[in-house]
Amino acid sequence: MMSEPDCLFCKIIAGEIPSEKIYEDETTYAFKDISPKAAVHVLVVPKHHYANVAELAGADAAQLAHMVQVAQSLADDAFHGAYRLIFNTGRDAGQSVFHVHAHVLTGETLDE
Repeated sequence: MMSEPDCLFCKIIAGEIPSEKIYEDETTYAFKDISPKAAVHVLVVPKHHYANVAELAGADAAQLAHMVQVAQSLADDAFHGAYRLIFNTGRDAGQSVFHVHAHVLTGETLDE
């Protein structure tokens, strides 16, 4: 898998930085957010480094679809399938780690 040596999420995927793993397969890694915004707040990331969701969609739409399937599976297990899926793209939109990641929020009824 392609990674960036200074990327926080690449280091987490490689096991260099600890995380609370929720799911892993050949292409995707999911772990608990360290600053949760819901009862269940999981980050779903591709193992291959892409800066944001637009870059991922252009390069590997199947990986993006797989990330959504992982999100659904996590929500099925945590909260009868209901969830919020968020991709922040760009610093002004709140993206702080420039390795595409989906925030999966579930585990409780969420306000609008």
